[in-house]
Amino acid sequence: MTEHLDVAKLQRRLAEFAAARNWQPYHTPKNLVAALSVEASELVEIFQWLTPEESARVMDDPDSAHRVRDEVADVLAYLLQLCEVLGIDPLAALESKIDRNEDRFPRP
Repeated sequence: MTEHLDVAKLQRRLAEFAAARNWQPYHTPKNLVAALSVEASELVEIFQWLTPEESARVMDDPDSAHRVRDEVADVLAYLLQLCEVLGIDPLAALESKIDRNEDRFPRP
């Protein structure tokens, strides 16, 4: 398992990667959301025709597991870049959303 990773550190690393390649002009909210959607669709594609049982075992196959990890990483990378550009703290946003959902959907 990886050491605890810092979201802000990962965002800085992604920003530095983009800056070194002069990609910042293309990292607009619109473009990042489109890229996020494409990468999420590529993740969906892996599971598209699997049965529920096959999808539960997707990580058992090394090739499939590698593809899933890569697409999850791509989705997360674009989401973190979008949050950076828009000034959103993704962990605070998630915590707030969970709080609202607990209010909206109380335990039975």
